[in-house]
Amino acid sequence: MSQLQLNNITVNIGETAIVRSVSLLLEAGEIGCLLGPSGCGKTTLLRSIAGFQPLRQGTITIAGKVMSAAQTLVAPESRGIGMVFQDVALFPHLTVAENIAFGMRKATTAEKNQRVDELLVRIGLPGYQARYPHELSGGQQQRIALARALAPRPSLLLLDEPFSSLDAELREKLAVEVRQLLKQEGITALLVTHDQQEAFAMADKAGVMYQGELLQWETPYQLYHQPRHQLVADFIGHGVLLQGVVNTSGSLASPLGMLEHSALRDIVGGTPVSFLVRPDDIVPDDSSRLRGIIKARGFRGAHNLYSVELSPGIEILTLSPSHEQLQVGMEIGLRPEFDHLVVFAADHCELPGFETEPPVVSPLPEAQSA
Repeated sequence: MSQLQLNNITVNIGETAIVRSVSLLLEAGEIGCLLGPSGCGKTTLLRSIAGFQPLRQGTITIAGKVMSAAQTLVAPESRGIGMVFQDVALFPHLTVAENIAFGMRKATTAEKNQRVDELLVRIGLPGYQARYPHELSGGQQQRIALARALAPRPSLLLLDEPFSSLDAELREKLAVEVRQLLKQEGITALLVTHDQQEAFAMADKAGVMYQGELLQWETPYQLYHQPRHQLVADFIGHGVLLQGVVNTSGSLASPLGMLEHSALRDIVGGTPVSFLVRPDDIVPDDSSRLRGIIKARGFRGAHNLYSVELSPGIEILTLSPSHEQLQVGMEIGLRPEFDHLVVFAADHCELPGFETEPPVVSPLPEAQSA
């Protein structure tokens, strides 16, 4: 049975629609994530699920029960939901154990102590029962906030930018740990974040929002390799969109040269298209006839990320092992190597009010089944 279902919900603040016609589904035990730029409606959507914001239209169903509709609004405290916020909001005058047990109002003292001990072991902080929040690091405080939300065993957990105040390395580490904990607890969860790595580390399903609309809701793999809208392709991962024309022989004439790919086979000759190029689609190759000038270099640990200018106004990205130092200003050869070629209609609208249409042709069939 689905644990969370949004059916065509619209949420207004005043006369303005902040969330527009959003539908999504999370099965019991799944972890979902909403991505998108600031102001796209992610937090408003989360607040509506929690019961803090009424709906203008649509329904929100949790564990088979309608919690919100145009004429229905079940109180937040009656929804069986746990919440974790960016501001951990631990009670400074309570110990760790008292903070965790705070929401377990109907439990006996013995039950509270057992649950606190169990959760502290699971979050890697056994023996911290008597400490106070000011004695903990930021990451430890966030773990305690999570344990507090999980203590009453909610049917659904909502997390609103819970790790945004932490450094990048700790964010990703905590995301992996939180995913493991949620799976152990069997808790269905929905996370809001702007950090893609955090989302990919945690989520079974993920979606991209833009101006109140949910553009796509699928697995992280599908968002990355099979974006169904140019805005999703542009937002997820590093990449650029280049223009080209499919000729009558089924090849794509582009700034990268003539490209052959099975993704082009059903496109009518003469059709102008745009196509997605990510760093892993381009391999540095001194023997290649395709040449470019390195304009910038960014260190990424095991790899360097290079921005390479093919011609004025056209730049692409490529990766190279960081022990091979290529210099800014150097001319290098490049070889296109597309496992997935994602193609969109060239006139696909990117402006406010766009229609969320699929690409001209889907990515490779084998990618869809992965």
